[in-house]
Amino acid sequence: MSPNPGSSKGGRRFSFTALVVIGDEVDRVGVGYGKAREVPLAITKAVDDAKKNLFTVPKHGQTITHEVIGRFDAARVMLRPASEGTGVIAGGGVRAVLELGGIRDILAKSLGTTNPINMAKATVDGLKQLRRPEEVARIRGLTISQVLPVPRRTEEPAPATVEEPTPTPVEETSGEAEDHADA
Repeated sequence: MSPNPGSSKGGRRFSFTALVVIGDEVDRVGVGYGKAREVPLAITKAVDDAKKNLFTVPKHGQTITHEVIGRFDAARVMLRPASEGTGVIAGGGVRAVLELGGIRDILAKSLGTTNPINMAKATVDGLKQLRRPEEVARIRGLTISQVLPVPRRTEEPAPATVEEPTPTPVEETSGEAEDHADA
């Protein structure tokens, strides 16, 4: 919320702005902005705007499908997929958008202005640019395996050959030796 003085005599007519992020924490998220003379009305307008702007985030497990840079005015936000267990590495409005969009592992970096409204809208722009492998394959007329990057071969050591021990002959003792040992 930020009060803005209007253009009336004496500058005493204030208006309030509200930036609202709504989401289901699974895959749908929306950002809304509202402005009014009273705080509750500004919040209501922002929520209505956010509901109109809901969209589905393409995900790969708990992260995004590929790296992307979202832009809005002077704000640029780089979003990078992260390995499982990394968490949401982002700040402010970017974090809110990503968490409510159901993303649990991601790296985000602000590359431009730190204006929270523009940062949130740049994050939404980045998320809207994301594409699923199935969608890209269909557009290009290829199979999904042709679209996905070639998996890197990890050099695994050759399996060690297990040699079975050769049986060693056991010397037999005569029963007489045992009798002498008992005596």
